Amino acid sequence: MTDLISQKINKVDIVALRNEFPLLQQTMRGKPLIYLDNSATSQKPQCVIDSITHYYSHDNANIHRGVYELSERATRQYEDSRVAIQQFIYAEHAHEIIFVRGATEAINLVAQSYGRSVFKSKGEIIISAMEHHSNIVPWQMICEEMGAVLKIIPMSDSGEIDLESYQKLFSPRTQFVAVTHASNALGTINPVKEMIRIAHEQGVPVLLDGAQAFPHMPVNVRDLDCDFYVFSSHKAYGPTGVGVLYAKTKWLEKMPPYQTGGDMIESVTFEKTTYNKLPFKFEAGTPNIAGVIGFGAAIAFLNKVGMENIAAHEQILLHYATEKLKTINGLKIIGSAKNKVGVVSFVLDGIHPHDIGTILDDKGIAVRAGHHCAMPVMQRFQLPATVRASFGLYNTEADIDALVIGLNEVKKVFA
Repeated sequence: MTDLISQKINKVDIVALRNEFPLLQQTMRGKPLIYLDNSATSQKPQCVIDSITHYYSHDNANIHRGVYELSERATRQYEDSRVAIQQFIYAEHAHEIIFVRGATEAINLVAQSYGRSVFKSKGEIIISAMEHHSNIVPWQMICEEMGAVLKIIPMSDSGEIDLESYQKLFSPRTQFVAVTHASNALGTINPVKEMIRIAHEQGVPVLLDGAQAFPHMPVNVRDLDCDFYVFSSHKAYGPTGVGVLYAKTKWLEKMPPYQTGGDMIESVTFEKTTYNKLPFKFEAGTPNIAGVIGFGAAIAFLNKVGMENIAAHEQILLHYATEKLKTINGLKIIGSAKNKVGVVSFVLDGIHPHDIGTILDDKGIAVRAGHHCAMPVMQRFQLPATVRASFGLYNTEADIDALVIGLNEVKKVFA
């Protein structure tokens, strides 16, 4: 990869970076592909694709239990990815990194394992009004099962958490807080460090859904002091089917296994089973070995580019897109928080978001149209859906210019 300027990614660097992504080199419906759906999933650099191919071509074997060289090589690569992720998010121990299928499974793991063992009848769990369904439904289910109550942090018209209301939600019955680090539907970056401090003053642990933050900014779990942090590989330029639960050791040691069988076992008799040590206690069965190795390659790629560079570049794109979209008559941006990741959601007067997405697709522009698995957000703003443009490290101002031209064409169609 071409060396990057230390302070920010310039246009030359972006050209070099785009060339790392084979999928972006194609045309779509005869037009250059403009991919603006990074909040749903990101594209994969060649180094990630190559790492997966290399594993299956040269090192394919099951891990941890084999005493032959192939297994040892596969195990070493798998565990190297764990250490790389630990260092990337500044976790204290590698065993605090639990591999799962995605952020969704990580939240379900915590809800079922921690929740079932700790939550009490009439206890209270706090989430926010801007959560993805994956950070709503698991808590609803555990509340129904345990007789707990879900309490919702309201948000303002700009799409920002009301911290004063948040503080007032705490009571002696509060047992847990689960909140998104950054909203997938609005782009809002929540003041999570302050929210964690408030919760910890009440002795309440906090889970952060980092699926939309982890790929776009530096994350330091020790500085945040969160108890749990979840994220997915596929939104961070890695393969699908892999995610991470970070949790403090003190919680992992107390939590019972979420699934059983395979490598999470230490010994089994018909009378009693004992479980493996951390992190393996939570990693039942044969994992997505190739996917974890691919995620390790994605982490190396992100380290090479630099998360500070990525964050700075995407903030430039966010500002540019916001100003350009404001020039389109009849367009309204939904979510105007002061701190956002590179996400712009909007509506156009009299035109359904699905129609907008379909017409843009005909021009080679990929955006997301719908409720973005955040129906309560749509209800809050009294909308059926929005169009969402979300940026990645390979996007440019030219992509945004094309989006604006495309939206003006949409308006002509519906004039």
